Amino acid sequence: MIIHTPSFLYAALLGLLLIALSVNVVLARRRYHVLLGVGTEEGMQQAVRVQANFAEYVPLAVVLLVLAELTGLPITAVHVAGMLLMTSRLLHAWGLAHSPGATFGRFYGTAGTWLVITGLSIWLLFTAIGVSPVPGSG
Repeated sequence: MIIHTPSFLYAALLGLLLIALSVNVVLARRRYHVLLGVGTEEGMQQAVRVQANFAEYVPLAVVLLVLAELTGLPITAVHVAGMLLMTSRLLHAWGLAHSPGATFGRFYGTAGTWLVITGLSIWLLFTAIGVSPVPGSG
C-alpha cells in the first residue's frame, strides 16, 4: 500500500499516542485518588508531565510536518521526519514514565523532537522566502 500523504499517517499515529497517554493519566488519577491537578504522588506527576510534554510539542510538529509536505518536502523526508518524531515521542514517554530524572529516553526523545521541529521550520522558512532548500532544484 502506498501512502500518498504520509504526514496524515503520522498525525493519526501521534493522535492515537496522545489518547494512550491520556488514558494513562486517567488510570493514574484513579490509582492515586487525584480528582484535579497532580496531587503529591510522583507517579501522578510523571503521568501528567508525559502527556503535557507531548501536548506542548507535538501539535506544532504535526502542523510543520503537514505544511512541509504540502510545500514540496520530498516524501522520503516526510517519512523520515514523521518516523523520527513518532520514535522520539515514544522514547520520551517511556523515559519520563520510568524516571523523573535524566534518562536515555527523555534525552533522545527530546533531542529527536527538537531536531524534527528545527528541520521542518528551516524548510518552511526557506520555502517562505522563496529560496529552494533542496540543492540543485532551482
